[in-house]
Amino acid sequence: MENVRQIALSFPVVLFSALLALTALYWLLVVLRLAPVEFFEHDSLKGDHLASTLVALGFAGVPASFALTVLLVLAGAISLGVELAVLRWLPLGLFRIPVGVAVLWGAFALASPLAAALCHGLHRWFHRHALQRRCLLGEKVEVREEADADGWATARLVDDPAWQVRLHGKPGNLPQVGERRVLVKYVAGEDAYRSVPEVEYREARAHLSRLRLRQERGGRGRDGAAASS
Repeated sequence: MENVRQIALSFPVVLFSALLALTALYWLLVVLRLAPVEFFEHDSLKGDHLASTLVALGFAGVPASFALTVLLVLAGAISLGVELAVLRWLPLGLFRIPVGVAVLWGAFALASPLAAALCHGLHRWFHRHALQRRCLLGEKVEVREEADADGWATARLVDDPAWQVRLHGKPGNLPQVGERRVLVKYVAGEDAYRSVPEVEYREARAHLSRLRLRQERGGRGRDGAAASS
């Protein structure tokens, strides 16, 4: 029992011990209907928030809370495995923190694609049983009918053709039959989605990535200039 306590409190495992305890508490509140499953979701993918970040990492189709739970469990399991197999046998001393940070980074890097693949395999269950709406943001759809005069159209999910959604387009951005689009906003009052063509969505993501990279480089450059002055 003492060994278990030491391992649970060792870095970086202690971080997952705390986060997974909070996660278990959250899901208990969900079961008791005191917290929503779509706790982290927003009505739109616009902006830097947890749900949009997870969608960018390939977790579209499931609630962000579920995706985050799977990611934490897998990363925690990897960190625990490294701790049991390697770290606990090494006299790291003060090097425990930098080594632990490296293990954290590696655990999340390895867990992310595994968690995304697992969530992708489960998203059909959420479509049929969880009855969530905002977690569909980021999903690809194929337009089945021409938009009417008011911009309404029906589309089906590319990865789950049995599931249909309503699209509401605006003039100049109306859905076209057979076109593949990405759901980017949920309008609760209409129970419908705004969407953009798949190509435009990819281009927008690439542009934002380049913009963030330039901002980070610019910030480092200003910091370096300030330090030299």
